[in-house]
Amino acid sequence: MVNPVSSSEISLSSSTGKWILTSTILASSMAFIDSTALNVILPSLQRDLQANGTDIFWILNAYLLMLASLILVGGSLGDKLGRKKVFMIGIAIFMVGSAACGLSPTVEWLIGARAVQGIGGALMIPGSLSIISATFHNKEKGKAIGTWSAATVLVTVGGPILGGALGDAGLWRAIFFINLPIGLASLIVLRLKVPESSDDSMDHRLDYAGAITVVLGLALLTFGFLEIPELGWQHWKVYSSVAAGFLFMIGFVRIEQVKDNPMVPLNLFRDKTFAGANLLTFLLYAGLAIAMLFLSLNLVQIQGYQQVQAGMTMLPLTILLASLARWVGGLVDRFGPRWFLVSGSLLAGLGFFWFSQVGITEGPTEFWTTYFPGIMLFGLGMALTVVPLTTTVMSSVEDQHAGTASGINNSMTRTANVFANAAIGALAVVLFTDFLAPVIDSLSLTDNVEQSVMQQAVNLGDAQVPESVSTDQQTEVKQAYEQAFITMFNQIMYISAGLAWLSAVTALVLIENRYVLTK
Repeated sequence: MVNPVSSSEISLSSSTGKWILTSTILASSMAFIDSTALNVILPSLQRDLQANGTDIFWILNAYLLMLASLILVGGSLGDKLGRKKVFMIGIAIFMVGSAACGLSPTVEWLIGARAVQGIGGALMIPGSLSIISATFHNKEKGKAIGTWSAATVLVTVGGPILGGALGDAGLWRAIFFINLPIGLASLIVLRLKVPESSDDSMDHRLDYAGAITVVLGLALLTFGFLEIPELGWQHWKVYSSVAAGFLFMIGFVRIEQVKDNPMVPLNLFRDKTFAGANLLTFLLYAGLAIAMLFLSLNLVQIQGYQQVQAGMTMLPLTILLASLARWVGGLVDRFGPRWFLVSGSLLAGLGFFWFSQVGITEGPTEFWTTYFPGIMLFGLGMALTVVPLTTTVMSSVEDQHAGTASGINNSMTRTANVFANAAIGALAVVLFTDFLAPVIDSLSLTDNVEQSVMQQAVNLGDAQVPESVSTDQQTEVKQAYEQAFITMFNQIMYISAGLAWLSAVTALVLIENRYVLTK
């Protein structure tokens, strides 16, 4: 066992510092492997479990629903009860959820298991950065976060490639089982080598009213948004859930204003940089989530890439992140984050805009002249943005609020993912249907056949030509599906680019170009 530390006592070169980075990198890699590999294996998973388009969104969103609902609680619990303790509990729950995902016999089982993963993730994900932020010297915090970012990318660089290979082989379940040895190794290192980080001056009483209110508010908001693709904006489940969610969030803010031991100290948002960094996180990661989801589906279902090939297209992104993260982190320590965030967001937006100009291609043989330039642009943009953004958030608060700050920022990321998968997912189905309808009308199909063709629109790129379509018109229907998807995809990429460019404006206006690690 190791003795607890208060805060900012450990150097990056010390033995303890290296063990802290090792354990946090291993645990974070579980979440990164799942997120990078899952998009790639979706087509294989969809066929194996006979999942439709709505099921696919729920496989993604059951995890996000629990994560977004509980992540603020997870970050706060770490600050109050012990960051290592809560971190380890989260890892254990995430491992249980991963094993259940791998054993899923049905779509419903997989969705439930993903929810369990989300509970574990809510306790685990804020822990990595809060432990790093609260234990390393301020002068090394940016470099420590950069090292964590670079190493995590290196560990998970094989996620899309491995996911694609396993998906092509029909072994997509193995992606979830990989988490078990990684999680076990992290737990052993944490138990034996990493000290607990705590702040004796902090009020350790739990804010039960705030916790219950924010969980209900975030859960209802998330659920309402996630139901949009299937039910539409005007369904009573959608607007009643969203309205109730907003009411609970208003109640949460009121509770936090009057509590003497608030779960989320609202005065954190008085810092313009902290508030701006979280707004930037929401905008940029919403654009990123949209682009990554639809790019993967586009490559496999429309462009004819094998899943392993689709996974390998992300190699330039991971190489850029891994090779530049530590270097950028050191520069942020010296020069501040502002211009890194502005230029990185602009480049990411240019990458998404490039994707919007690509139509139907000849497949992987044209990768270098079609998708590769866009991937390089947004990859460089994210490499310039990730570490400065994380460092800005974690360094704009006192160490005692490290877990809460990490929870807030991660909540912004996950809420952005929910927004992307739900609101933009619903828009994608509407756009696909709108672009498909006039083409199908021009084919002079009977009403029954046309209806069966249009019913496939909910499956987007996986839309199958119904058997009722005559043989001589099957090719035309298939081409209509493909062209409608590409037209929809290009519109979605415009949205991704716009969100990234809005994040650049946010950085320019709200992020102070100060030496953020002097606090």
